Amino acid sequence: MLQTLIGPITELAGGWLNAKTQAQQANAKLKLTEAEAKAKILVSKETSVQDWERIMAQGSQNSWKDEWLVLLFSIPLILVFTGEQGRTIVAEGFTALEQMPEWYQYTLGVIVASSFAVRSATKFFGRK
Repeated sequence: MLQTLIGPITELAGGWLNAKTQAQQANAKLKLTEAEAKAKILVSKETSVQDWERIMAQGSQNSWKDEWLVLLFSIPLILVFTGEQGRTIVAEGFTALEQMPEWYQYTLGVIVASSFAVRSATKFFGRK
């Protein structure tokens, strides 16, 4: 009699353990699949950024835009060392720039960012 009860109980317990093991395996597989998908997205995103930066660098090889901006940004730097009159000119110039519309100020920032590595420039402008 005991033998006839043990067989079905053993089968029931074995089935329950088997189902639990399969559920855990399925859950682990799902987590692995999600992690792999996230990794692919991150790699794709990073590759896209690198490709864009490479294309922009190639496009600006024959451009004077960077040199022009360096020269333009150097003018106030040089003027502040020319005495009180130079410092006054620089101070008044920056005061005038502060009074420009915000869209103009942001446009200048975008121009500089597009010329001198967008990622580092946007980090700089983001510190405001």
